[in-house]
Amino acid sequence: MRPLALLAAIALSAPARPGTPAGPVVVELFTSEGCSSCPPADALLASLSREGVGGVRVVALSEHVDYWDGPAWRDPFSSREMTRRQLAYERTLGVDSAYTPQAVVNGEAQVVGSDGPALRAAVLRAARRQMGSLTLRRTPAGLAVEGAWAGGRASVLVALLEDGVQSAVRGGENAGRTLRHEGVVRSLAEMGAGDGSFRGEIALPAPPGPGAFRVLALAQAGRGGRILASGELPGPYAADP
Repeated sequence: MRPLALLAAIALSAPARPGTPAGPVVVELFTSEGCSSCPPADALLASLSREGVGGVRVVALSEHVDYWDGPAWRDPFSSREMTRRQLAYERTLGVDSAYTPQAVVNGEAQVVGSDGPALRAAVLRAARRQMGSLTLRRTPAGLAVEGAWAGGRASVLVALLEDGVQSAVRGGENAGRTLRHEGVVRSLAEMGAGDGSFRGEIALPAPPGPGAFRVLALAQAGRGGRILASGELPGPYAADP
């Protein structure tokens, strides 16, 4: 472990009673192929994405930071943008320093990303909070996003995620291993903001190559704040419909 936004109104989901499955819940894993402690967290994230937690659906994002990159191995999925995102959470969540693997749940809690019991408990706690909805659809101009949430002003972000990623690591702490990742964030763009609701369009994100891609939108209360709503573009994604 190393220190360191459409077309019809969407009704808000009702608050879940304690013990009632709700969601989905967004889990962001800050990880790196240069970190020997990260593969178990990558595997746990993939499992939660497939199976959920106690009936709660998990939307998994694998966010590769760049501070592990060096001469021996540069994580091909790493970016400074993901490092900045993690540092914003460091400030808002009161963490002494950023580290990998770190899981952030709905932007409001963080745990060690490989700690299965702690991460599952955090998902169940987050599922009891009220969440809004975002609806995504294709348009001639690109991608339309519309939705509503409780909690005030939020930025609407659009992420391009890649699933089923494999990487043969040739250097660093994981040299010689083949690593697998789900929900790798390949791009993240802010399309606007709203006070409890949003409607807008953005150009479709371009996939960096062949692969299995998904498009996700999030409404987030400021940089490093709580995630108030989420939604995904239905079906397989390609830049050309």
